Amino acid sequence: MSEQPRLMSASRAMAVATAVSRLTGFLRTLALVAALGLGTRLLDAYTAANVTPNTIYELVMGGALASVVVPLLVRTAADDGVDGDLFAQRLLSLVVYGLAIVVIVAIIVAPFIVGLYVPGFTPAQRHLAVVFTRYFMPQILFYGVSATLAAVLNARGRFAAPMWAPVANNLVVIATAGLFLLIGGTGRLESLTQGQMLLLSIGTSAGVAAQMAVLALTSRRAGFTLRLHADPRGIGVRRIAAMSGWTIASVSAAQVVFIVTTGLASHAGKGAVSVYSNAYTLFQLPYAIIAVTIITGVLPRLSLAAADRDLARVIADLSQSLRLTGVVLVPVAAALITLGPRLTNVLFAHGNASTAAAHLTGLVLAAYGLALVPFAAYQIMLRAFYALGDTRTPALLSVTVSAVTISACLAAARFTHGSNLVIALAACSAIAYTAGLLLTAHLLRRRIGRLDGHRLLHAHVRMLIAAAFAAAAAAGTAWAIGAATGTTWTASLLTITAATTAGGILYALVAHALRITEFKALTAALPSVRHIS
Repeated sequence: MSEQPRLMSASRAMAVATAVSRLTGFLRTLALVAALGLGTRLLDAYTAANVTPNTIYELVMGGALASVVVPLLVRTAADDGVDGDLFAQRLLSLVVYGLAIVVIVAIIVAPFIVGLYVPGFTPAQRHLAVVFTRYFMPQILFYGVSATLAAVLNARGRFAAPMWAPVANNLVVIATAGLFLLIGGTGRLESLTQGQMLLLSIGTSAGVAAQMAVLALTSRRAGFTLRLHADPRGIGVRRIAAMSGWTIASVSAAQVVFIVTTGLASHAGKGAVSVYSNAYTLFQLPYAIIAVTIITGVLPRLSLAAADRDLARVIADLSQSLRLTGVVLVPVAAALITLGPRLTNVLFAHGNASTAAAHLTGLVLAAYGLALVPFAAYQIMLRAFYALGDTRTPALLSVTVSAVTISACLAAARFTHGSNLVIALAACSAIAYTAGLLLTAHLLRRRIGRLDGHRLLHAHVRMLIAAAFAAAAAAGTAWAIGAATGTTWTASLLTITAATTAGGILYALVAHALRITEFKALTAALPSVRHIS
């Protein structure tokens, strides 16, 4: 079996798991929008508080686990002289003890954190965001344990199972939103009762706890004994800290971007924070289903190839990852740019949501569409540096991209205001990630000699041509049907369905005519899905 079919085969089960996870995650977003109301101060407060634990976790540990621990666990598992289970147990112990302290400190300083992230909130919003944040902080520990167990499973070749765990989280939060509506909850911050606040707070954190529980059960079934050690030493903490140092720097830079963009959005008007956040969630959906699936499957392979000093394998795996990702994400990006507002009108314009807020979300999403392909390619290339044991270069690249993003956002804030500002913030991401992709490709080429550049360029040019034809077909269909049916929810649904169908068919036809081999590999992988454990 050649390398490309093997990667496609290994990715199918992960793609299914990720797709279900992201789909339920999106249903979770829709449930929260229906319950709390897109464009309301209540959803803004909830959103700001709910992203805080994830942000702190990423700052403290998330980047290190993703970029350092997985390659380290792979190498440990391949070393017959090291007890892999004991190593993983001590690592888990270190995570639990360290993050428990972080949770306690974060609860105490919650008012400062909220004030830093969303300075444009009203006093009532700020107070509610602080309350929510304190209830949400235990999620930091849950995220850490979940990520560690997922890393253990990945190191054992169990890639699909960890991707199912977030489904439990999403289902719990969907149920929480439904119960909130059932007991009379509205999108008005002023009418929120103590019981409704507790329901949202406890239910949201219970979702992350459920995700952790699923991973714990899966790990036990995989033969990993869950055991905490009073003394977690013996895993090379100093070595991990040294390898993680640059990663922490890059994550810190990303958090500065989050603080700046969220702070600017909080000044852009009522509901702007949740509009920006929901557009970003939609932007991440195709990236997570396609690129993250491929990244998760290819990182251990890249790590082993790098450990064997087999640069030819590194280049081959990297090239096919970029091409397989591009063949899907290029037309998806075209669809987001062309149909963004109509798509969000179908998804969000119901329940307590504002129609104007739904339309604005679509405009932000269309701007984010420009960033989709550069962002995915940039993230995949960074993983090649991590596989080579180099955390310094990706950290410096991340800091550079963050600096470009912040500079662009601050410049945009000088010339745009209100709803136009959140659109401009998304467009700034496209500028920053395109610059980051070009710089990363240049440095990686210097590091490994070549990037299969001719093949990559040739493939992506053909993908862009096919996507341009598809976008034209989708736009023409949307214009024709929209002019006849109007802008109601039903009309938007009909328009989206017809436009995506027309665009998808034309993309497939042009891809076949242009002999885009990656598209053929993709379609060949669709008829059957084999279980990869």
